[in-house]
Amino acid sequence: MKELQYLNKYFIKYKFHFLLGILMTIASQIFSLYTPKLISKSFKIIEDFHGNKLSAEMVKSELIYNIIWILVTTLIAGILRFLMRQTLIVMSRHVEFDLKNEVFKHYEVLDQNFYKRNRTGDLMNRISEDVAKVRQYVGPAVMYSINTFISFTVVIIYMCNVSPLLTLYTILPLPILAFIIYKLSSEINKRSTIFQQYLSKVSSFSQEIFSGIRVVKAYSLEVKYKNNMIDLAQESKAKSMNLAKVQSLFGPLMIALIGISNLVVIYFGGMMYINGSIKSIGTIAEFILYVNMLTWPVASIGWVSSLVQEAEASQKRINEFLMIAPEIKNANPLPSQIEGEIEFKNVGYTYDDTNIRALHNISFTVKKGETLAILGKTGSGKSSILSLLTRLYDINEGQIIIDGKELSKINLHDLRNSIGIVPQDSFLFSDTIKNNIKFGKEDATDEEVVTAAKNAVVHDNIMGFNKQYETILGERGITLSGGQKQRVSIARAIIKDPQILLFDDCLSAVDTETEEQILNNLLAISKYKTTIIVSHRISSAKNADKIIVLEEGQIIEEGSHNQLLNQKGYYAELYFKQLSEKELN
Repeated sequence: MKELQYLNKYFIKYKFHFLLGILMTIASQIFSLYTPKLISKSFKIIEDFHGNKLSAEMVKSELIYNIIWILVTTLIAGILRFLMRQTLIVMSRHVEFDLKNEVFKHYEVLDQNFYKRNRTGDLMNRISEDVAKVRQYVGPAVMYSINTFISFTVVIIYMCNVSPLLTLYTILPLPILAFIIYKLSSEINKRSTIFQQYLSKVSSFSQEIFSGIRVVKAYSLEVKYKNNMIDLAQESKAKSMNLAKVQSLFGPLMIALIGISNLVVIYFGGMMYINGSIKSIGTIAEFILYVNMLTWPVASIGWVSSLVQEAEASQKRINEFLMIAPEIKNANPLPSQIEGEIEFKNVGYTYDDTNIRALHNISFTVKKGETLAILGKTGSGKSSILSLLTRLYDINEGQIIIDGKELSKINLHDLRNSIGIVPQDSFLFSDTIKNNIKFGKEDATDEEVVTAAKNAVVHDNIMGFNKQYETILGERGITLSGGQKQRVSIARAIIKDPQILLFDDCLSAVDTETEEQILNNLLAISKYKTTIIVSHRISSAKNADKIIVLEEGQIIEEGSHNQLLNQKGYYAELYFKQLSEKELN
């Protein structure tokens, strides 16, 4: 139960629902206990009639009175039980809502390294399946636990008032029941944890294959991955069956023990009636009803125990993530005004997961309104500079300074809000094209959306679709071509109107003519903005105020377009190579 203690704050938050549910449970149990009493009383009346103590009319009148009261109290008990469910089960839905939001909010603040270490399917399983298991604990498990405790307490008190000795005989099987529950619960907890792990594996595998289905089909690997899925599903099924086998033992064992209790009541009650310890046969009937009133509470102990064990296993998996502190922290809660002057001082960075040294001793300055272009071979560290600038990672060495302040001391929200970035891998949501562009500015007008699309040279393409800006994109923007996705991403960054624009090789999928149009538009838009362009093309870099060339994480060339051509190094070599390729085309 240690892991489930995390949920205590929610019980405090929803204490009104919780306490009202307990009150309804107590009240419903009290009204339920009228039935055995009235039936015992009815048996006594019949016995008195046979003993010539009451007339037939009196017996008839008393029996009708008892029947009416049984119906009334049963109806009241049913209404109270309904209200009990309305309070406690509704409380569990509130907790489920809050917990899902808490998990999602924590996912949002976790850093990039976290998402490298964990698979999407596993994260989805924890926020869906695991939270659902926890809800079963907060709702049904807690409700039936309270119901069982109150039922036992109230019923045993009533039974003791009637016959303490017969009560003792009746509860003799309960210690056996407690031992069995303890043993089975431990086994359920262990098997439930294993099953949830396999469920995450199935979710992760499915999500990965569905995301990469085009590659799977292109390489004609459907049969292979189908067989892999079958093997994984079979393993998951085996773990599920192992769990179900243990869970299935609870019901029969509980019913058997209740049956034994009934037999005990009949035998010992009968013997006590014969020797005169019990004055009325109605007492035996009353006890049998009491025992049967305990049938569901006792039978539910196994089910509730199973729910608790599964919930604890799931909450443990949730807690593992909730207890992870984000590596990237907002050290300054106060608002920060970003102008856009950027300076790198001897910056070095090594990726934790691969131990690859991406950057070494990088130093450069970009003034507000200037454009910096970064070129270099694949893996030279170009994208790493942008990742460090947006604080997706924190530097290992040196300093990054914006407007005279160290990057880590700037309000993280304001920093990222002042940056418009177009990543190398353009990600679009399964929404309309308009909403994907408005993602950069949620309150943007339709005119602003169209203007941004025109500046990104994608407006004409959008107008060619049947629903134009209302066209719904497939997952990850699969409806669009690579070049169209890049240009929609550019429009999304432009509409934000940030102080800093970062373009990470975002024109690689467009032709040179379209690239030239976009660059000309960006030149006008970014006149008073700081812009950094990462590219493999000289055409994207030549108009920049400053150009740096990276190789193995170090700056090997730096200067303007003409200065670098005169140096006759990597930049000049790349320029003449691309120029000759363009002439050949």
